[in-house]
Amino acid sequence: MFDFAPDATTPPAERYRQLADAADALTQGEKDSVANMANLAALMWEYVPDLNWAGFYRVVGEELVLGPFIGRPACIRIPIGQGVCGTAAETGETQRVEDVHAFPGHIACDAASQSELVVPILQSGSVIAVIDLDAPTKARFSVEDAEGIETLANRIADRI
Repeated sequence: MFDFAPDATTPPAERYRQLADAADALTQGEKDSVANMANLAALMWEYVPDLNWAGFYRVVGEELVLGPFIGRPACIRIPIGQGVCGTAAETGETQRVEDVHAFPGHIACDAASQSELVVPILQSGSVIAVIDLDAPTKARFSVEDAEGIETLANRIADRI
């Protein structure tokens, strides 16, 4: 049985280190990307406070297709280059959006989402998926959050 439960008083940098270590332990040796993404979505839900959505979109051709997640039902397909997720997939760069309603072309899958953090996952220099985190408050995600999820993305890229 796995019991990955962070202490609520753990500082963010340590919390993200623990998240990356838990992700590594949970996915090591598992080759099924769907199973790994499902467990990783659950881990992010446990380790990253104040979320209303945590999960993945996978690159399939010229669009992103919904992957495992935790939260309300979501958009199934997003064209590359559209919305926050599509922009991250197109540019290969992390998108940290303080107010999603001010983001040009934002795709509102859940009206409760106010801020968003999207981190691309790369293999051999190409984006294969994105990690998408949504929060019900504006300006929820800090640079430290972005760096922590980028570390996670780098650590698990070969398991997606």
